[in-house]
Amino acid sequence: MTRPAVPGQEHAVPAACPTFSIVVPLYNEEEVIEQFHARLVPVMERLGAAWEVIYVNDGSRDRSLAILERLRAADPRIGIVNLSRNFGKEIALTAGLDHARGEAVVVTDVDLQDPPEVIPELVAGWREGYDVVYAQRRVREGETIVKRKTAELFYQLMQHLGGRVRIPPNTGDFRLLSRRSVDALLQLREHHRFMKGLFAWIGFPSKAVLYDRAPRAAGTTKWNYWKLWNLALEGITSFTVMPLKIATYLGLAVSVFALGFGGVIVVRTLVFGNPVPGYPSVMAVMLFLGGVQLMTLGVIGEYLGRVFNEVKGRPLYLVERFVPPEPMAAKREPAKAA
Repeated sequence: MTRPAVPGQEHAVPAACPTFSIVVPLYNEEEVIEQFHARLVPVMERLGAAWEVIYVNDGSRDRSLAILERLRAADPRIGIVNLSRNFGKEIALTAGLDHARGEAVVVTDVDLQDPPEVIPELVAGWREGYDVVYAQRRVREGETIVKRKTAELFYQLMQHLGGRVRIPPNTGDFRLLSRRSVDALLQLREHHRFMKGLFAWIGFPSKAVLYDRAPRAAGTTKWNYWKLWNLALEGITSFTVMPLKIATYLGLAVSVFALGFGGVIVVRTLVFGNPVPGYPSVMAVMLFLGGVQLMTLGVIGEYLGRVFNEVKGRPLYLVERFVPPEPMAAKREPAKAA
């Protein structure tokens, strides 16, 4: 399968493909980068195969890039994709997958809520023959009850509205992808990206690995409720046209109600005369119908806006700088004497 052209890799130095690639998108994570890398290295060393880690700096405004450059000077297995500005996590994740060359690619976050120590379990599933091995959360430490309940509601909604695409509940981006599944995923170049849905859309044999999600190791989350709402909106509108159907059914229901209400008015006029209608009831009906119309136009506008962004044909992202990694074979730890 031919891999798509990747912006920023035109002049990359060719190197032997490693067995494993770790893709880590980040934005303003200076407090936790070094801690994450210190925990990642021994985990990958124990796997006994060549590996690389691709850090994608998504336009960070703190010292994240400087820290990555310092780590790269000490560890050549680090690759740095520095985007020209902040494009959002879904795009940054795509940029990392574009630059990853491993036979198996692990996607994770830098905040250590997804422990690197789970990676060997993902690798074990891949070696069993599964193309996608996703980490499914048993518990969600460090999250408020509101966030947990809204996430649960979103997954239930996607199960009913997503059609043939089934997104596993309590599953984030933390997973391992085989090379053929990564190549399939890279063919999907839509701008409005909901990666959890795209991971599910490509199919291929999949397996879940249960783990306990830890609290954030340092720093603060970049996902407020407004961003989470927009991400949920991306997920719904990217994988189903059900909101348009709901708007159609709602319009039909309002029309039936209006027809019945008109019949009641005609009967009352013929039987009781033509009294002057009350102002509050008229305003209530007008506001209700106006709200339904505006809501329907808003749903249509969401889909139309996505079509507008797609037809412009702009690249998903621009790379300011790409520092390629130099994978080296990991050293196996000597066996301990009995």
